[in-house]
This record gives sequence, structure tokens and C-alpha cells, in this order.
Amino acid sequence: MRKISESVYQITLGPVNAFVIDDNGLTLIDTGYAGSTDRIFKSISKAGKNPEDIKRIILTHLHPDHAGSAAEIKRRLNIPLLAHELDADLIENGTGGRNPKVLSPGLLNWLVFHIFIKRAPMKTEPAQVDQRLTDNDVLDIAGGLQVVHTPGHSKGHIALLLQEEGLLIAGDICANFIGLELSTIYEDMAVAKASLSKVADLDFDKAVFGHGIMIRSHASKKFKKAFKR
Repeated sequence: MRKISESVYQITLGPVNAFVIDDNGLTLIDTGYAGSTDRIFKSISKAGKNPEDIKRIILTHLHPDHAGSAAEIKRRLNIPLLAHELDADLIENGTGGRNPKVLSPGLLNWLVFHIFIKRAPMKTEPAQVDQRLTDNDVLDIAGGLQVVHTPGHSKGHIALLLQEEGLLIAGDICANFIGLELSTIYEDMAVAKASLSKVADLDFDKAVFGHGIMIRSHASKKFKKAFKR
């Protein structure tokens, strides 16, 4: 578990990242694929914290690489699960995605889609959503955690803005490997581009991603350069 700001830590779970906010207990943001629970708990323990201090799970969206272990962690710790209202029903019935899937341009995206995504089962273990989030909700976590509804990758996708620390938890609105780029798939590309433009208008210095590496400074300026048209 790697510290990336005053209160936020990143846990790398193979190709996907989860995050922990340490403020009067722990908030877990995303849960990796099914079977990631023990790895998450071990990462938290190795950082000198107690997994039983996790007070809530927040999902950026319903896809199996982000929501896959939510039901198991919720069951083991008896804690609430939070997700946007437009993904909540599907999370509760174990549906891990919607069709159609729109493929982003580029050879790498084509390869990732056809090797890893196209035939992957879009199912998760059903989990009750205890709090349904909406755009501009502000959660009482670390001085204010703002919900930013960013549909496109999924209808109920959210980013999370930690206001006092100027940190955006971007989920899968885009990726950052060798620079900011579109995620491999979207439900609606036009809606996704509008969401990216919306995020680019926010004020944040750092950004972290479901897939890729952290932007350590001037993140909102880099979003504007990459996505504001």
C-alpha cells in the first residue's frame, strides 16, 4: 500500500488499482476482481493499519475489475456499500456491465479488448448498495469527498474529488500509462468525452486512476490539454 497524499493510499491489484482513504477509519474505493479481498487486507496490514477499520466501500462503477470483491468484503466486515444510483441496481443483481461496448481507437486498445474483455463474463457477486450517490454529493471524509458523476464508461461512473488535498480519484474515465488516454471501452463515447471535459474544468493538482500511474502535479491542466476541445 503506497501513500500518495496526506490521507490516500494506493493498492495495486494486478492491472487495476484500489484506494484507501485514512480518516477516522478507512474508506476503501474499489475492490479489484473477485478474489482480491485477502490481498487488499494484507496490503493494509503491511502498512500498519487494521483491515477491520474499513468503515465503508465506495465503487467508482460496476465493472468486475472494480466491484468484483465488494460483496465479499461487505459480508466479512458488515459495512455499507456506496455507488452511484444509476449503477446500483445492476450491482445488486450481479450484472458487471452493459452493452454496447464502444472500443477506443488504437492497436493496444484493440488487443486489450479482444484478449481480455470481449469474452470475459460481465458478472459479479450481487451486493446490496446501502447508499445511492448522485452528482455533487459531498461525503464527510477527509474534509469533503465530492462525488462527480462522469458517465460514459458506465452510466453510473463516478470520479471522487478530495477537495482539501486537491486529489482526483478518476476511476476509469480515462487511463494514464505513458500519458493521459481514453480507457479501452466505453458505453457511450460522446457522453464519456463530455465527462472528461467536465472533469477538466475542476481544480485539482494530483490524479490517480483505476488503470495507470499517478499524476503528481498540475493534473487538471493536463486534463485540459488532453481532453478539452
